[in-house]
Formats: sequence, structure tokens, C-alpha cells
Amino acid sequence: MRNSLKTIFITALAASAFAQCTLAQTACKIQFDSSKEVSGQKFALKTINAGLPDDWSNYQFVVLEYKCSTAQRFQLGFTTKSGYNELRIMCYVPNAWNKLAIPLKYFTELPDPAVDLAATFNHARYTGWINLGGKRGPLQEVDSIGIRMRKPIHNPTIEIRSITLAKEDPGDVYMGEYPAVDEFGQSNLVDYPAKIHSLQQLKNEWAIEDNEVVSTKAYNYSKFGGYKQKKVKGTGFFRTQKIGDRWWFVDPEGYLFLSVGVDCVSTGNGGNVRDLEKRNGMYKELPPVDLMNKYAPKYSRNNQFLSFGLWNLYRRYGDEFPQKSTDLVFKRMDKWGLNTIANWSSSEIMNMNRKAFLIPLRDLGIAHDLMGLCDVYEPDFKANVDKSLSEFVKPYKNNPWLVGYFIGNEPAWLGEESRLCGLILEGKDRPIRTALSNYLKEKGDTPDNRKAFVFSVFRTFLVTTNQLLKKHDPNHLNLGIRFGNILALDEEILKICGESFDVLSFNCYDLYPNTQMMDRALRIAKLPMIIGEYHFGTVDRGMAQSLWQVDSQEQRGVAYRYYTEKAYSHPGLIGTGYFQWCDQDLTGRRDGENYNCGLIDVTDRPYKEQVEAMMETATRLYKIHSGVLKPVNRMPENARGHEAIPDIWNK
Repeated sequence: MRNSLKTIFITALAASAFAQCTLAQTACKIQFDSSKEVSGQKFALKTINAGLPDDWSNYQFVVLEYKCSTAQRFQLGFTTKSGYNELRIMCYVPNAWNKLAIPLKYFTELPDPAVDLAATFNHARYTGWINLGGKRGPLQEVDSIGIRMRKPIHNPTIEIRSITLAKEDPGDVYMGEYPAVDEFGQSNLVDYPAKIHSLQQLKNEWAIEDNEVVSTKAYNYSKFGGYKQKKVKGTGFFRTQKIGDRWWFVDPEGYLFLSVGVDCVSTGNGGNVRDLEKRNGMYKELPPVDLMNKYAPKYSRNNQFLSFGLWNLYRRYGDEFPQKSTDLVFKRMDKWGLNTIANWSSSEIMNMNRKAFLIPLRDLGIAHDLMGLCDVYEPDFKANVDKSLSEFVKPYKNNPWLVGYFIGNEPAWLGEESRLCGLILEGKDRPIRTALSNYLKEKGDTPDNRKAFVFSVFRTFLVTTNQLLKKHDPNHLNLGIRFGNILALDEEILKICGESFDVLSFNCYDLYPNTQMMDRALRIAKLPMIIGEYHFGTVDRGMAQSLWQVDSQEQRGVAYRYYTEKAYSHPGLIGTGYFQWCDQDLTGRRDGENYNCGLIDVTDRPYKEQVEAMMETATRLYKIHSGVLKPVNRMPENARGHEAIPDIWNK
């Protein structure tokens, strides 16, 4: 942006419906327009801080003092001599002033290598969190700031009253008039119809659910969650079978089975608190430390971890909460038509053998500095994988409730093969570096050859792991790697998967899974498919709206039905894992995420609209997947994803 201060001020006045900058107060306010696909404004930095330099090369942080009326993510960027550098911000403290210190390297450098996509792009702060994206480049001749939202919900606003630079991390500062989090772990800064205002109100609602008698007749499930409508040969363990043109799981007794699951099933999840010393004034009342030490000692060392979720379960059931809350998990799953405990879930709950479950393998040598790849040239690679698998599968190999194992999750190298090879060549001396160097000397250092090398390493890793897994546990399925984007899987990768997996798995955050994409994957890999993660959320609870946003809790249910029923109408889709059981932590999990994506909230109450939609869909899935019933055609209103947004601004 290269306009004079006078021009900027006149433009701001002309567009006062969208942005107001008052020089006397050195503050700017942006009014987002919910009728627009993208709404936002650029304005000169001098309107807020006249003394701000335009060369930021010698600084490490930009510190933003602002107040946002919503938890909805917004894009923040700066215009420089080389273009416009942008990232995404989610605010933990909507409706309150706060200072957020953003590392400038997020605008100038590629993300550090990490084992998966979330670890690559998500970065926690203390009054909010940051998701990397957009263009990067030198921060020189910086003259304007831009802030915008995609499909704003309820015409939110952002006010900015200070922008400064720092050479060291000044930390974030909460500046609200009252605590951001109440005594139940809810946002204290927003209100909504279902909000809890007293412990007695909460106990009354809990009692209604505790006294409810649940019937599962509508789903016609077998012991293991299969459909009693159709039985084929049972083998005592889960397997896959193609019947006609449609794939199915088959449960241990021989009943056809679709894995209708939820990720991160556990008790007392949600409402976790970290980094207390850096969040002064944010919490009205904290969970008792002695309660954490008694029931979660491995997490509560040095008072670094407290849990409102666990505290609320204790309020509900007292010292009996570990068993009673676990029983409630299964009661809810029975009621909602869920037959699978999906990935990332509590081992204590899985090991009760009351629902089918999926489990991720670990200690296979997948490395963060290899962007989720494994150094298969290490002399002990095969022996280490063999030992790890032998020990890991021992408790599970004869368990009929286990469906199968995932090998990995969202490898970050996919589509970044050239960068990965660069990191290897520039990195420490190790076998994969030597092998890559020799390969490129022989073949030539081209993008295609770098890609071919990475694919070769990947094939060796998958084939070896599969052979050793079947050696130690021939009873259970290899569910593959939960890829972050199946659209990024070219034909060669799909063929490798077909050689190494029993099921092709991928996470798919979208309005619904692309039919052509699934047709292609099925044709090339010749494997049935599982969708490992998907979800929808909104902002009314003071949390970020998830990777796919909708306007309300009611629309979350609509979106679930539309996505799930369309997914199971595909002949190759045999399982889904909704992400996740409970809302994420209001003030952020380890990588910062704080999505409203749960089936239950921090106060241990189900989202009525969401679970009722799940129940209705669960009664229909057998017929939908059989091809005799069409999926619902009601689309959610204003649903939008998290992908890069067009270069659109308010006029």
C-alpha cells in the first residue's frame, strides 16, 4: 500500500461501514460484513503508530494490542516491498483487550520441519494461537496492515489501538476487565442460551441424562456393532470384504459393519489449562491442585496442568467419577449409534472391550526433522521396527474388539519432497543423507528425482512395516497412514498404499468428501477407505470455529448429516472418525488449537443438535451404503473451509 496518510484517512472515512481510523486516538476499528464472502480492510500502520519503522529486519516480534468481538479466525498480514505476507489468528479472549506477540519469522520463513501437518502449521501463544499460511518474504518497506475474515459470522468487529515491534518475546498480556474463563471452564466473555450459570443448574441437567434409559433397537447392531441385517462368514476378527460393487468391514461374528466412530474418546477431556504463569488474570477460579494430583498425577506435575473437564466430572459423580464417567461414555455411544472408538482415544476405555476400536502404532522411527518420513537406511531400521511392533501388538493381537492399526498421521513431506531433500542434504550426517547424495549424483538433482527418492524411502518403510506387522499380528488390519490430503496422493503413492495396506485412510475436512477423488483412489489402490477426521464448528461458545465453520449449533448437525451420509453412499467408504469427542481446550491444547468441534462441551453436556443429527443418520447408514436409500440433500448454510481465501477486500 503506497498511499499517503491523507489518502488513507479519506478512504477510511468513505468506507466507514467497514473501517474507522481516528488519528487522535491512534486506534482503528474494522466492522466485518457477514453478507460478504470475504470482508476486511487494509490501513496504513502510521495511523496507529506514527513512529513505527518500515524495515523490520532487526526485530523478532510484532505486538498487536487489540480486541476482537468473536473467536472466529481472521487473517492478518502486512504489505511490504515484495508483496503481502499473511497468516491466521484465533483469539482465546473475544470481547477483551489483549496483547498478542507474533514471531516475525512466521511472515518471513517456511515453517520448521515437523512430523505432521498440525505440528507444522499450528503455533500456540497465550491469548491466542497462530496458523501459518499465505505468502512469506522479507519485512522491508512495511507500510500497511490488513485484516480480513472469510464469511464472517454475525458482523463481528476488531479494534486495534497499538502495534509495536520487539527484539525479544515480550509475552502476551490479557487486559480484560474480568476473567476470561469462568469456574466451569466456559468462556466468561460470551453468552449463549445453553450456558451454565450455577452448579445447581448443571447438576439438574446431569441428573436428567443420568436417569435416562437408553434403547439401541433402532440401530439393529450385533455384539460388535455390525448390522444384523446381513451375515457372512465370521473369522473371530474384523476383516474387509467386497460384496457386489460395495466394500464392507465384517465383524468377528460375520455381520457387515461400518465403522461409525469418534476420535479422542476419553473422560474428563477438554478444559485443560497450561502455562498459568503466562496467563495472569485469565481464570476466575482454578481446578483444585489436590484433585489433579490424586486423579491425574502424571499430568499435574509442578502445577503445569489443570483440568476443568476432570473437575466437572468430580462435581458430577464425586470420587466415583472414574468408573461412572466411563460408563457414561458407553451409554452415550449406545444412544448416539456410535459403534467405534476411533483414533487418539483413551487406552483405558478401549481396553474395556465394550466397543470396537482403532489404535495408532508408535515408535516406528518416523522423525520430525524428516517431516514424517523414516530413515530406512539406518542399519538397525528393520530390527528396531520389528522390536517395537512385537512389543506393541502383544496385548492386542488376540483381541476381537480391535479393528486394526494406523501406521501414521498426516505426514508433512507429502507435496514437499524437494524441500525435504534439501533439509536432508543440509542436515546432520546420517545414512539417509549419504543415500540421497549418492542417488542424486547418479540420477541428477532434479525435482522429479528428489520425489522419486522420497517415494522409494516411503515404499520401503511401508512394505517393511506391513510385513513385520503381519508377522506379529496376522489377525488385525493394517489401516495405513491417515493422509492429510488425499488429493495430494498421486498415482504412484496410491499404488504403494495398495501394496502395503488393507484399508486406505485419509482425513478430509470438507463440506463432503469429493466423489471423483474417492473413485480415483479406489480404482488405483483397490482398497476400501476410512475417513479418519472431519468436523464442523461455530463460534458461539467463545472458541474457534474448527476447520470447517457453520453459523450455529443447529447447522453443525445439518453439516454432519450432509457430510456423513454422502460419504457412506460411496461404495468404497467403510468407516469415519468424527473429530472429536469433547471440545478442545478453551485456552488451547499444546499446539494452540481451541476448536468448538466436540459432541460434548467442557461441562460434560452433549450438544443436543449435533448428537440428534448423529442418531438420525446412524439409523440410515446401512441402507445408504447398500445403495437403497439416498443421502439427505439439505446442505448447511454458509459452511466454509480453512483453505486460502481470495485476495478480496472491502471497497
